[in-house]
Amino acid sequence: MNTNKGVFYFFNYGLVPFLLALLAAGGLLIFEQLTVVFAVVFAIGGFAAGMWAGSKAIVRPLDIFLYPLLYTLGLWAACMIVSKGFYGADAWSLFALLHLPFGPAYFFSSLYGIGYLFIMIPALYELAFLIGFLARNRKLNIQAVRKMILTAAAIVLFAGTGLFITWERAKTVLPSHGFDYEGGNSSTDLTPYNVTNPDNILPKLNEKSLFWIDKRQNMLVLDGAEAAFPVYSAFAQAVYKNANQNSDFITFTNTIHAYERLIRGETDIYFGAEPSKAQLKMAKDAGVELVMTPIGKEAFVFFVNQHNPVQNLSTKQIQSIYSGETRNWKEAGGNSQHILAFQRPENSGSQTWLQKIMAGKTIMTPVKEEVPEGMGGILEEVADYRNYKGAIGFSFRFFASGMQSYEQLRFLSIDGVAPIPQNIADGSYPFTATLYAITLKENKKPSLAPFLQWMQGEQGQQLVEETGYVRLNQ
Repeated sequence: MNTNKGVFYFFNYGLVPFLLALLAAGGLLIFEQLTVVFAVVFAIGGFAAGMWAGSKAIVRPLDIFLYPLLYTLGLWAACMIVSKGFYGADAWSLFALLHLPFGPAYFFSSLYGIGYLFIMIPALYELAFLIGFLARNRKLNIQAVRKMILTAAAIVLFAGTGLFITWERAKTVLPSHGFDYEGGNSSTDLTPYNVTNPDNILPKLNEKSLFWIDKRQNMLVLDGAEAAFPVYSAFAQAVYKNANQNSDFITFTNTIHAYERLIRGETDIYFGAEPSKAQLKMAKDAGVELVMTPIGKEAFVFFVNQHNPVQNLSTKQIQSIYSGETRNWKEAGGNSQHILAFQRPENSGSQTWLQKIMAGKTIMTPVKEEVPEGMGGILEEVADYRNYKGAIGFSFRFFASGMQSYEQLRFLSIDGVAPIPQNIADGSYPFTATLYAITLKENKKPSLAPFLQWMQGEQGQQLVEETGYVRLNQ
């Protein structure tokens, strides 16, 4: 490389990108949309730098613009292959190190957990620079045509490799969805079911509760699954004196954390579905015994987008879909479309039910999402349901239809039986579930046993039914 070419690269592909990265970082103080700020700064900055370079009226060989793109896209393709498209992998640290001028920009992309900026920023700048140069100076010296063609072909190959891996990954890994409620533990707003909300929609008894706890020292700490929160909030509102002032006893940390809290003795009653094998083992290892008190009935349901013509699946078809054997809706009586089968995190109540239905069959790797990690990094987590046309998901009927009603959603019949209250009540729906109040056998608090008995009595069952579940003996 001659001196002039070296100066050209250092200035236009080293110093200028570094200054633009600093400028974009400063722009975040004014406008906090990271992707927009960096895209605008590097697109406009690259174009302006190219225009300025073109104004020098120097004839440049075309390959001087192709090599930076070859370098960037070649590294991208290699890192995509090594990381399988996961921007949280260690390989991207090397990618950033080998694009040092863009360092300030990569610091913020890592901090915010936006991985695709690793390739977007340099590729956008290099393309914008070329366009700017050509707009100002069209005098390109095309030397060594064969070499140029091979370089361009390599660029296309590397770009195609990265895009192919991105496309394949998009089938099973989605962009971050995230939860906005309850510190990230809840996927829906629980405010309507909170006893501290004077306008809450919890069902209320028409008469005074036959069971009453008026002293704080006798109040029990309640926790449970997201879908069960309205039920135990309604119980507490009916039974606890001044429940709105004693809301610290009515907690929510979701199924996984709530079971852990119950086993550690931090909560008195867990409300939700039956425990998973891992949760039973956790209790056994802790030397405690779980006592499961049924308080209501529910349906474990599968649902699809309402435009999906499939209205019924057999248990065997469910097993085939979630084992990965059936991957296209055409095989299940629908349109020719890829099945995007959503799952729930391990040890959640609904995932435990799926495992029960699968009857020992290996469950396919779940659809995941890339989730930005606080103060840098990206994690892969099980994706929350998205109502895409090819999607299928599962949950408990009350949660999916009452607490989080997805638009354009339809429950499927299973083995020809619809998940409606009468089929849940008589048990004809194949996936009829039980809603439990789960306690520790070792817990001897005096208010515990009568509270559980009240839940199974007429007043407790009234609240269960009016919340949206099915009575035990309907």
